[in-house]
Amino acid sequence: MAADPSLHPETLTVGHGYDPANGMGAAKPPIFLTSTFVYESAAAAKDSHRLFFDGPREGEAAGSPHIYSRLGHPNLDMVEARLAAIDGAEAAAGFATGLAAVSTILLAHLQPGDCVLHSLPVYGGTDMMIGQVMSRFGARAFHFSDGLDGGAIRKAADEALTAGPLRMIWLESPANPTAAIVDIALVAQIAEEIARRQGFKPLLVVDNTFLGPFLQSPLKLGADLCMTSMTKYCGGHSDLLAGGVSGSQSLISSLKSLRTQLGNPMDAFTAWLLLRSLETLHLRTERACANAGSIAAFLRDHSKVTSVNYLGLPGSGPGEAVMARQARGAGSTFSFRIKGGEAEAFRLLDTLKVIKLAVSLGGSETLICHPASTTHYPIPKDRLTESGVDESTLRLSVGIEHVDDLIADLSRGLDQV
Repeated sequence: MAADPSLHPETLTVGHGYDPANGMGAAKPPIFLTSTFVYESAAAAKDSHRLFFDGPREGEAAGSPHIYSRLGHPNLDMVEARLAAIDGAEAAAGFATGLAAVSTILLAHLQPGDCVLHSLPVYGGTDMMIGQVMSRFGARAFHFSDGLDGGAIRKAADEALTAGPLRMIWLESPANPTAAIVDIALVAQIAEEIARRQGFKPLLVVDNTFLGPFLQSPLKLGADLCMTSMTKYCGGHSDLLAGGVSGSQSLISSLKSLRTQLGNPMDAFTAWLLLRSLETLHLRTERACANAGSIAAFLRDHSKVTSVNYLGLPGSGPGEAVMARQARGAGSTFSFRIKGGEAEAFRLLDTLKVIKLAVSLGGSETLICHPASTTHYPIPKDRLTESGVDESTLRLSVGIEHVDDLIADLSRGLDQV
């Protein structure tokens, strides 16, 4: 379903992809809790499978009737139409989890001997998938830690090219857990330079989880695929797991084909929950970002805090101008460092009453964690250090509570440092 180009994203998230005529007139979409779908006839069954596996013949409409929910289902169609619309993409694919989306992209495009270049840090699951799992299939990983330094990125690309074809560049911006950013347009330019050297352009994938579709549009900056853990801000209530990928019709079609074989699509109930959540995404984004700005300013001025990595603060660093150019806000998840190390961090965490100690991010509630001992525990210490993560680092995902209560809670915790 094509999006009306005259409509704003805030409007598209409320209803796009669903026609009440297909839901017995219900204002909101029903949940299609079925594993299989009934054919009108034996010939229709054959045509459905031909359309799904072979694609339409010349002059035949694209798409096929639903067959089996692993292949696709009505609620998933709605989520994919809505995600594509707000990401500004031709198409989108929904997955059972964010990491399912990551895994499918990597498995679809990397062959033995290929190289992948990625920014550092990245989400721990992505880091392990690229560096440990894909290496068992013969793919080699290279990384760069300064996403604003074109020279450093090109040097890392040169190292990869000496080892084999550079098939993919994976960016996470802002990065998990530090909120460091990568200049996406700069890397897109470097990808074109690499294309002239090796005869094909590496696929440029951007993980947009930390900002989401209302704050950043990677496809407009030169990315080929935009990956989002929809568990986070798109879901927004810490009650579901889901992943989404948007991009060109051809790239998304290949991912959906592999998704069928891997068996990792988004289920109907999760898709229905996401449709609910997407309607309020822009409201939650606005409130959480406003809260985050106030909390970041409080932390910056606190004597027990040594640094705050939040590019929404004026004068916050060299990435501020890049963030202003490529995003519509700094988001509401960021890291900060306190005086001391693990012991001091744990005392702060154990004092908090309003803010919840938990992994994940992007929910309506404010969450905090100690990345070195939780989300990034399996990552080697030298890679964590290179990423800017140490024992004094805390990651804060700011929610939509009253900001005064959140600041008071952090103040009590910092008293214990």
